[in-house]
Amino acid sequence: MHPKVLLDACAELVRLTLTFEHPADAVVSRFFRDNRGLGPRERATLAETVYTVLRKKLLFDHMAPSGSGPKERRLAILGFYGPRDFLKSALTDQERNWLEQCDAVTVDDLMERHRHNLPEWLVQPLKDQLGTGFWPLVESLSSAAPLDLRVNALNDKRADVQKELAKAGIKALPTPYSPWGLRIDGKPALTKLEVFTRGAVEVQDEGSQLLALLLDAKRGEMVVDFCAGAGGKTLAIGASMRNTGRLYAFDVSGHRLDALKPRLARSGLSNVHPAAIAHERDDRVKRLAGKIDRVLVDAPCSGLGTLRRNPDLKWRQTPKAVEELVAKQTAILASAARLLKSGGRLVYATCSILPQENEAIAEAFSAAHPDFELLDAAELLTQLKVEGAQGLCSGGEMGTGYLRLWPHVHQTDGFFAAVWKRK
Repeated sequence: MHPKVLLDACAELVRLTLTFEHPADAVVSRFFRDNRGLGPRERATLAETVYTVLRKKLLFDHMAPSGSGPKERRLAILGFYGPRDFLKSALTDQERNWLEQCDAVTVDDLMERHRHNLPEWLVQPLKDQLGTGFWPLVESLSSAAPLDLRVNALNDKRADVQKELAKAGIKALPTPYSPWGLRIDGKPALTKLEVFTRGAVEVQDEGSQLLALLLDAKRGEMVVDFCAGAGGKTLAIGASMRNTGRLYAFDVSGHRLDALKPRLARSGLSNVHPAAIAHERDDRVKRLAGKIDRVLVDAPCSGLGTLRRNPDLKWRQTPKAVEELVAKQTAILASAARLLKSGGRLVYATCSILPQENEAIAEAFSAAHPDFELLDAAELLTQLKVEGAQGLCSGGEMGTGYLRLWPHVHQTDGFFAAVWKRK
C-alpha cells in the first residue's frame, strides 16, 4: 500500500477509535472487516498505530496543536508504527519538520502527566500502592503485552506443544509461574495451526491461568465459574478436573457464552455446562445453594490491569463507573458464596489494579461472612508447586493472603485474587 494511503487509513481509524463509543479492539476489528483488502502488514501498522496513540494520548495531545492538518492525522503521524523513512515519504515538508521537532523532545523536557499518560484520578491510587514502583509500572504499560498460551492439559503436555510450535517456526518459552503456560513474542497466525484447531492451546494470559490454578478443582467435584464470559478459565478448570464432575459456566451475557461454544468443542471437554442467568440471584443459582465444592468469581471490573492490551480503558473508565462496579462486585460475591457447601472453596478475582475493587471487597466480605475463612494464597500456590509463590502475593491477614500480580513485576496482566474456605 502506498505510504500516503496507509497514513490516511491510520488517521481514519484513529478518528473512529477516539470517539470512545466502543472498545478499541471492536473498532479495529470492524475496520478490518470493512476493508478486507488490507494485508497482514497493513493491519499490523493500523492496529499498532492506534494503540500507540491510546497509550500516549496525553503526550500526543500536547504535541499535536503545533502541527498542521486534521488532528487525527497529526496523532496518527506521532503514533505511526513502522519505519520512519516510510512515514516521512507520506508527509509534506511542513509535517516532516514538525515531526523532527517532536522527535527531538526528551523525557526530561516533559511534564509528569505527559510521561505517565494516565488520567489524574488513577495516578494517586497507583502511587499510594506502588511508591517507587509507579514509574516502572508506567513503563510497562507503554508497551504491548506478550502473547501467552495455555496448553490443554487434558490431552497435551507443555513440552510436546512447545516442540510442535518450534516446528512451525514459532519460538515459545514456558511461563515462569503457570505449569500450563507458554509465552510467545509477536503475533503469529495461530488459528491456522493444527495445534490450535485440535484444541491443544488457548490464548490466555498467565495471570488468568493462575486464577484457575488457585481454584484447584478436583476430579468428580461440582464447580461453578460464576462470571464465565467467553470461558477461558472455564476451559482451564474443566481440564484440571480431568473432564469429570460437573462444571457450570454462568454468565448474564448469552452472547459471551456463545463465544465459548467453539472453544469448548475444540477442547474435548464434556463436563462443562454453560448457562445464561438473568442476575446473580437467578433461580438456577438458588437451586444449587449449598451443593457446590468450588466457585470462581472472576467479577466484572474496570479491567485496568489489562492496559497493555486495552489502553483505551484508561480513557473510557471513570471514578463513577468504578463505584458502580464495586456495588456489583459486592452483590455478586455474596450471592456466589451461598452456593458453597461446608469445606468448599471460594475464589474472588479481578483484572483490576485498584484497591477498592480488590482488597476492599475481600476485607468487607470477610467481615460480613464469619463462616468463611481467608486462606493464604501464597501457601496454596506453594502447595501447587508454583515457583516464587511468595513473590506473587501480598496483603491479607497473613501478609501473603492475596494474589496480587503487576505487569512490571510479574510480566502478566494486573490481577487480584482472594481465596476462602467455608467453615
